[in-house]
Amino acid sequence: MSEASAPTDGADAVVSHSEPSAAGDESPEHVALVVNPTSGKGMGRVAGERTLRLLREAGYRVTDATGHTLAEARRRAEDAIEAGAGTVCVVGGDGMAHLGINLTAGRAVHLAVVAAGTGNDFARNLGLPVRDPEGAVRLIREGRTRRVDAGRVETAEGKRWFGGVLGAGFDAVVTARAARMSWPRGQMRYNLAVLRELPVFRPIPYAIECDGERVETRAMLVAVANTASFGGGMRICPEASPTDGLLDVLILHAISIPGFLRVFPSVYSGSHVGHPRVEIRRAARVRLEAAGVPTQADGEPFAPLPLEVENVPGALTVLAPTSPGRPR
Repeated sequence: MSEASAPTDGADAVVSHSEPSAAGDESPEHVALVVNPTSGKGMGRVAGERTLRLLREAGYRVTDATGHTLAEARRRAEDAIEAGAGTVCVVGGDGMAHLGINLTAGRAVHLAVVAAGTGNDFARNLGLPVRDPEGAVRLIREGRTRRVDAGRVETAEGKRWFGGVLGAGFDAVVTARAARMSWPRGQMRYNLAVLRELPVFRPIPYAIECDGERVETRAMLVAVANTASFGGGMRICPEASPTDGLLDVLILHAISIPGFLRVFPSVYSGSHVGHPRVEIRRAARVRLEAAGVPTQADGEPFAPLPLEVENVPGALTVLAPTSPGRPR
């Protein structure tokens, strides 16, 4: 249950607050709550306790599906959905949003996100309250929903989903390296992983198909985006929209490490798209091929290449403002 681009929230740290509630509630009034207490340097625990209290005070039947591990949390949330929970409410960063997306995509279950992490890119891109449990619970009480697209990947283990950005290349390699590190904690662990990976990283030979149109190139990274940003505000595909039925595909073609370091800071403003080595395509279906390359999605380690990503329009029903405005 790590944060986007800075995998600090280890699943083993997730703890349970209470026993699951009894089954049999009407779906809209039954909420499955999953909390990552380590998100946002402990903000997740505070936000989770407040969310639980606010939901119960509002009269919701709450099943606390938080577990000691990610697998346990997923299993408890699935059990709650089977018992009639019509809303899955996740508290934490983009890693928790990723869990919620995989629990609710393609199902008649609402997703509520209480953003309490470091990056919170998924929440920001949808105009959700950030570090504001009261605002998030208000959206649940008002029942305002927004249908948004999601990326779907078929793997040997079954369907996997993401709501933000899938990255294959330098970002995913760094995410995997950081996940193997036990020290330091927080954003510094990701930063250290970047410094260790840079000297040894080399451009990767890719084959990329966008709606059947194939291109072969050597690139630093390829990003498949359903939303504009990832990694705590990096606007990797500034024009990506979660409601247009398309995926934005960014290709950063081979560039020297000094050149990469010069272009990298501009990703926060989105001005990198004007660089001559940056190419953006749009497609409903994308296939990525490269040997031995990992991927990350919503900041979480995902499936290795090759893989095929399909945009599924309206796959998620999110409790969100209908007019989100520009990400904050």
